Amino acid sequence: MATVIKIKNLEEGYQSIITNGTNVIIGDQPLKSKGTGLGFGPSELVLSGLAMCKVATIRYVATQKAWDIGEVRAELSQDSSRGDHGLISNIKVSIEIEGDITEEQRQELFKQADNCHVHRQLNGEWNIEPATQISEIKIEAEK
Repeated sequence: MATVIKIKNLEEGYQSIITNGTNVIIGDQPLKSKGTGLGFGPSELVLSGLAMCKVATIRYVATQKAWDIGEVRAELSQDSSRGDHGLISNIKVSIEIEGDITEEQRQELFKQADNCHVHRQLNGEWNIEPATQISEIKIEAEK
């Protein structure tokens, strides 16, 4: 099944209501970009998806292998610059895994995190179709 995200821009700043049909979040641009800073910015949403995928993958693999882990924390940062062939983004990833695991197990979990779905997706080839006019988009979460 395809992933579908719907978004509606509000009149104040660049605030947007973002939904997947079940859940709703607010997106916005930061103050420095003339937004209100009341929601995650576009790059923050991308990093959040990557971070969540890595943390969830660690939890999933540890559960499958019956490894005793506690909290998993991740910190991602992104720097972008223009290169000869377009925009270049560098993402730094730091992950902390609590629990009674060996260093070998910890390294395996890091390896699996780097193989999570969103990481592979971002490293893959993208085909983004040009924007088109549609008749109507309804923004509402299912109940």
